[in-house]
Amino acid sequence: MNEITNKIRATVITGGMSRKQFLSLTGRSVAAAAVASVASACATKGPVSQADNLQAVSPPARVPAAPMEPIILEEWKGEADAKAAPTPTPLPPDQRVGYAVVGLGHLSLEEIIPALATCKKSKLAALVSGSPEKLKKVALQYGVKPSSCYSYQTYDDLKNNPEVDVIYIVLPNGLHKEYVLRGAKTGKHILCEKPMANTAAECREMIAACNTAGVKLMVAYRIHYQPHNRKLREIIQQKELGNTKFIDASNCQSSANPDHWRHKKALAGGGALPDIGLYCLNTTRFVLGMEPTEVFGYQYSTPGNPLFTEVEEVMSWQMKFDGGIIANCSTHYNTHDSRYYRVLGEKGWVHIENAYAYKGQQMSKGYAEGKITNRQTLQIPENNQFAAEMDHFSDCIINNKKPFSTGEDGLQDHIIMEAIYESAKTGRPVKINSGVNLSRGPEPEIG
Repeated sequence: MNEITNKIRATVITGGMSRKQFLSLTGRSVAAAAVASVASACATKGPVSQADNLQAVSPPARVPAAPMEPIILEEWKGEADAKAAPTPTPLPPDQRVGYAVVGLGHLSLEEIIPALATCKKSKLAALVSGSPEKLKKVALQYGVKPSSCYSYQTYDDLKNNPEVDVIYIVLPNGLHKEYVLRGAKTGKHILCEKPMANTAAECREMIAACNTAGVKLMVAYRIHYQPHNRKLREIIQQKELGNTKFIDASNCQSSANPDHWRHKKALAGGGALPDIGLYCLNTTRFVLGMEPTEVFGYQYSTPGNPLFTEVEEVMSWQMKFDGGIIANCSTHYNTHDSRYYRVLGEKGWVHIENAYAYKGQQMSKGYAEGKITNRQTLQIPENNQFAAEMDHFSDCIINNKKPFSTGEDGLQDHIIMEAIYESAKTGRPVKINSGVNLSRGPEPEIG
């Protein structure tokens, strides 16, 4: 046995034995023992490979001292591939801006509170709800201490919570004004869901209250922080497809509960137009960087449908802009989901499917080059729109900047919507000349 093993060891080390020869000498019963002996011989007498000297070494990197500058890792992708996004740069938890989320309905529980866990500059600090059971459960799920849980009656006590910097109003539209006015008195900055209120007059009160209190006010227009829509804005404003001529925008969905607040005019202010049609209106203003000079609207609700006894089922309207640009917009509360945005220019078009959805945007572009008709699909990484908008507001607070999505922006939308309702009622076009100061803060940084 030793003689055979020694022969095998010598032969294998010098590389002179095939697998067949090995098995013929040892048989399968002793192969394992021979291999172990061979391994031992290689460890002490055989040639040393480069792998034997490997050690765990961190990849080369440049590590900036500033917390919001990303770690720069070594390059590894070729120029032919898309570059990776910068490494995440979250602030330490004790430096993030604390948010009190007011209202624990669908939007808060399904989108906003989960998004706070992905934020770089923002964190969940407090909760406000009219349901003690819901409040307790959500607080346990997200680690909010009992002393930072409030009812609508104790809402004003947020002024005494030093961990709260921002109050995020996620209540039915008809309650926005009350809770913004009360929130401003606490000295906390205000982020208010869209639509800003029920009327333009309410918006003006909210803006005045925040100005008097010296707090920042931002309206949660998440589309301003969505990469596909921001790319569309860039294409339009850089005139990549020539001058814009026509826009077609539609946001439609099906609703089923007549008792839901969206179907009560006092709480919703209106139906499909302020709830989902607003995306068509505001996005058009956003991507064009222009304001409509005239609107014409058409409104309809199916007789006898309990969903639409107080609010409209469908609204279709056109907006006229300087330079002859026409935007054709529609919104519906009683159709299958359809959310798209299409811009027609002199030299081509751009289309976004699922334009106003929380995710799943698909962007395409069409144009001609001589005899070739091009159809491109632009692969743009998605982001969490809610996290992006909250981090923008947090950055404005940390660096004392004006928000990009201002209260005046929300006011302008209400002025335009009121004109659309008036046009639908009278059957005539309505001129828009609001005189609102629509200056924005700095462009947001979208990763």
